[in-house]
Amino acid sequence: MQFRNIQLPASQTGVDFGVELVGCDLENLTEEQFKEIEKAVYTHQVLVIRNQSHVSPETQYKLTKRFDPEVDTYGHGTSHQSKKSVIARDLSPLPGVPQVQLLGHGTVHNHHGIEERKLNHPSHRSFHQTQLSEEDEKAGKTRFYRWHMDAALYELNPPLITTLFAVQTPEHRRELVVYDDGSDQSMDVQLGTTAFISGAHAFDILSPEMKDLAFRTQVKYAAHPYLWISKARAHSTGLGIVSEGRELPKEELPPIKEEAIKIYPMLWKNPVTGKIHLQVHPCAVEDLIIDGKPVGDLNKVRELLYQIQRPAINPENILAHEWEDGDMVIFHNRGVLHSVVGSLRDDDKRIYHQCNLASAKEPEAPSEEDRKPYILAH
Repeated sequence: MQFRNIQLPASQTGVDFGVELVGCDLENLTEEQFKEIEKAVYTHQVLVIRNQSHVSPETQYKLTKRFDPEVDTYGHGTSHQSKKSVIARDLSPLPGVPQVQLLGHGTVHNHHGIEERKLNHPSHRSFHQTQLSEEDEKAGKTRFYRWHMDAALYELNPPLITTLFAVQTPEHRRELVVYDDGSDQSMDVQLGTTAFISGAHAFDILSPEMKDLAFRTQVKYAAHPYLWISKARAHSTGLGIVSEGRELPKEELPPIKEEAIKIYPMLWKNPVTGKIHLQVHPCAVEDLIIDGKPVGDLNKVRELLYQIQRPAINPENILAHEWEDGDMVIFHNRGVLHSVVGSLRDDDKRIYHQCNLASAKEPEAPSEEDRKPYILAH
């Protein structure tokens, strides 16, 4: 096995993560080879292994489980199966291996126990406050759908890693991601790409004042977050929710268990490199707790989060993977955010398998020693 850098356009000056592994057969992985892969995922955040079309869903599940052997529950548990959840639109469990989810676009037949299923690629039209015109989409323009990590963020802890396997990719035509936020930013991508940003780089590019604030901040996620935002709409960048009062009130949610509500530090420590990652799922946040005091104003919370996270999704910081059939991508789910991208046509076909497992371990916060270089006088 050999690791090599991913070839990137010269414009991607902020992409200091991602690596490709060659000479690997995931169906016949030794323990020594797995340890190399495990270290690479935490070190480089995104690991691409091509030419794995022969890999079965069972092997993908077993590979995912090797990163966290004590757990066996899909990352969202069963919460994503609620028809009102924004996650339910995208995922279908495979009957024989329910921890592996089928997703994509187009109709599949006799697929690993699924007789027939019509898949729909997530579209900004179902989630963003504003929409591209039909003319723009026909001209090849598109958007980032939703920047996120894979996590239930209620009852269950975020998975350590996610495996994403390309069974069939659509035609490799180009699209132009437009931000539509007044920045005039855009990015050329492959149709149906998966876009990644590094939480470590997101932290590194913060101002000293913002770094200091991030160390002092905890993130409180909403109960049943994907039901809570089921009627809400996102920014045109896919980075978080626009505050319009469209969140479901508590009386319209399933019963809430206070002990199941998740409060995590804003910064998470990489267990291998020791680097500090800015790691927040902006859509699901209900409050920020700064120096022990809740902000208590959802609009202010979202404005502050957007200010903190927006620089990280500048085009130069984004790794947009160029998929090929048979690619297995393993990413450090606690170290990156990612977004599905693309405006697929009715005759496009995209078939993927995704697997992640809710961890028994909570994310590790940076220590006081880690914080010392960043403390500002108050």
